[in-house]
Amino acid sequence: MTTGLRERVAGRLVLLVLVVVTLVPFADLLTTALHPPGTYPPGLTWPEDPHWSNFAAAFRTAGIGGALGSSALIALGVVPLTLALAAPAGYALGHLRFTGHRAVFGLFAVGLVLPLEAVVTPLYHQMRDLGLLDTRGGLVAALVAVHLPFAVFWLRAHFAGVPPELSDSARLDGAGPWQAFRRVHLPLARPATSSLAVLLTVWTWNHFLLAIVLVDDPARRTAAGALGAFQGRWGTDVPLLCAGALLLVAPLPVVLALLHRRLPDLRPTGYRGDPRPGSARS
Repeated sequence: MTTGLRERVAGRLVLLVLVVVTLVPFADLLTTALHPPGTYPPGLTWPEDPHWSNFAAAFRTAGIGGALGSSALIALGVVPLTLALAAPAGYALGHLRFTGHRAVFGLFAVGLVLPLEAVVTPLYHQMRDLGLLDTRGGLVAALVAVHLPFAVFWLRAHFAGVPPELSDSARLDGAGPWQAFRRVHLPLARPATSSLAVLLTVWTWNHFLLAIVLVDDPARRTAAGALGAFQGRWGTDVPLLCAGALLLVAPLPVVLALLHRRLPDLRPTGYRGDPRPGSARS
């Protein structure tokens, strides 16, 4: 099906509007951060004398470097561990389809729709009993538990679209279910796992609620949790607060800009190498 000129123009206009809506808050933050410290800037206006030194002052006084390092350590723990648990679970639920797989998937679906606010208190008590409060390990474990239902749902959608002939061929070559998963299905799932890794990184970096409930020390929180402590200290200095906020979120656009060409799609996909339409299982 070809797309007409009118549809292409309309699509690009919608895309342009979305880009503007996305960039305006960042532009407002940037212009506000460049105003003199201690002032109240009047909205989206470029200052006559930009105070670029606000970024250095925010980085030095608020411990931005420590917050960025802590958030990176937490993301390096959450993302690989979630993928390591979700990949075999998604493969078993979407491709092997063992007896009772619908009931197990239903349990993951409950975790997917459960509001985060409903599990904060039980998680707090569990982490306290395990002695993991105010530790990055406890926060990593809690975030893995929170992200795991969506990760399983995402990868199940991928493995459900893989043709069964791939497993049949691997079985004829003498491979068991685990070998077929590790040597055949997991390499083919690289686009889905890469996209999921990016989403998990962004969500972990920006996670706020569990970071401030389970960890008291701002230096051991995620970037968003550290920003909460920064806001409590510098809430009356709006330019300095905006400079700190931009410094804390700056690594994410850089990472996305570096990886966007390696990501084929930010959504779960079926097996695109299948030459026969309709052969994928649902």
